Amino acid sequence: MTTTAIRKTAATSNGHSTKPLKTGSDLSRLRNIGFIAHVDAGKTTVTERVLFFTGETYKIGSVDDGTALMDHMAQERERGITITAAATNASWNGHQINIIDTPGHVDFTAEVERSLRILDGVIVVLDSVAGVQAQSVTVWRQADNHHVPRIVFVNKMDRIGSDFDYATKTLNTRLHANAVPIHLPIGQESEFRGTIDLVTMRAYVYDSADAIDPTETDIPAEYLERAENGREELIAKVAEFDDNLADMYLNGDDISVDELKRALRAATINMKVFPVLAGSARMHRGIHQVLDAIVDYLPSPMDLPPVKGFKPSDESVEIERRPDAEDPLSALAFKLVTDEHSGRLLFLRVYSGVLRKGMSVYNPSIRRRERVGRLLRMHADAREAVEEAGPGEIVAAIGLKNTTTGHTLCAEHAHVAMAQIHFPDPVLSIAIEPESRSEQDRMMLSLYKLVDEDPTLTLATDDESGQSILAGMGELHLDIIVDRLHREFGVKCTKGRPRVAYRETLSRTVEAEGKHVRQTGGHGQYGICTLRVEPLPPGSGIQFESEITGAVLKTEWHSAVEKGAR
Repeated sequence: MTTTAIRKTAATSNGHSTKPLKTGSDLSRLRNIGFIAHVDAGKTTVTERVLFFTGETYKIGSVDDGTALMDHMAQERERGITITAAATNASWNGHQINIIDTPGHVDFTAEVERSLRILDGVIVVLDSVAGVQAQSVTVWRQADNHHVPRIVFVNKMDRIGSDFDYATKTLNTRLHANAVPIHLPIGQESEFRGTIDLVTMRAYVYDSADAIDPTETDIPAEYLERAENGREELIAKVAEFDDNLADMYLNGDDISVDELKRALRAATINMKVFPVLAGSARMHRGIHQVLDAIVDYLPSPMDLPPVKGFKPSDESVEIERRPDAEDPLSALAFKLVTDEHSGRLLFLRVYSGVLRKGMSVYNPSIRRRERVGRLLRMHADAREAVEEAGPGEIVAAIGLKNTTTGHTLCAEHAHVAMAQIHFPDPVLSIAIEPESRSEQDRMMLSLYKLVDEDPTLTLATDDESGQSILAGMGELHLDIIVDRLHREFGVKCTKGRPRVAYRETLSRTVEAEGKHVRQTGGHGQYGICTLRVEPLPPGSGIQFESEITGAVLKTEWHSAVEKGAR
């Protein structure tokens, strides 16, 4: 058995510069990817390892210790969960990878929705013990709606009860996905020590429990037969969608690594198959292979059809924009963040043309011109100023005062609008009020900023109770908002249940008579009023009908009678 050590250190593990690609460079070397999963499947842990092995960070962050780079909010570090989608970028084997780490909790599903709207590919992270879970189904369906190609990483192979075959099976049974393993684990639970790549038929083994980099080696003899059967099955499934590979497979020809990678890449981009990998992010195992798979199988902007928009004045006229710096500018605002130092920070995905600092752009959603003040490349909460951003780039802009989530920015001479991002309606409401009346205005101003930032958050005033009603996606979502009000804006609030104004209605017809008799001298006062009340169908409101004639009561009194009755 021969062995070869690979990737000596984290700082130089890919052997290439970690600087982003220059505007107008080869877009085939650009990947816009994200991590999606059920809560606690290990997305952020995978992302932290990716940043370490690509040389972006010198120290591995930990979710449990509250030191994860991507979980930069205080609430995220305290609770050990991802709350808001964080963007960063890295380089691997000469490719730039723009990364978005999304939340897994159902209360923050809007973060996943808007991230998937602008991503070209995603990595679905599964727990090797549980397989596909409830939120896994939700995020998978969201990825289907946006036609985003996927690869699957079965994480936590070192856990007690881990089962790679079971996790892969749940992809087929619960998601009806054509999941194809391209890796096999070497051992499991405490014996998990590496993976076998079925495409290259090489093994990647970690020599000790604390090893960070794998050693490339021949496949262990006890796994050779299973690996050969696994590769046979992989080729058979991919050949269903590639005629050249099918001919070679049926003729019994040897299939090269490059030929299999080409066919697997095409099938993955067309969402005919979903490659499945194995590993354990906590123990650093399988992360190098995930990076290789991102580069080898997920699409670049050049591999996808041109983005489609429409003419702002006539939605029936379709317009396409190619990922080309020479095409007119088109960009989509997919996320808004309120920053205490910079103000409104708007995240943009550039689809065509070049967006430059200080540039005037047109927003067809509000039919106004906007000026881009500054452009930033984000690394979680850190930022790097850039002069321009080309096709495929994900950047943040400062200075766009009226643009918000879902708006399109385009060239002033070539108008185009893209489909809006659709978000679910809020499901839970609370009444919120400041601890002191002097903070009322400041609380409302702060809430308006948070509502502007989060499309699933709504604020309204109940006309009957006078309460300020804040509605969101769940209890955790609203707890985080109230906590942010206190920490970020310095507003102390109390929350409670909204007061409900109960109404009653009649169940049957009721009739009553009233008499007015008063002797004041002379003829005195005398009157009889008969009132009949009948139920109406729900939603009909109150309807008043009068059977009084002008001969009985002067007509100028009729409106006063109706007002009194109502």
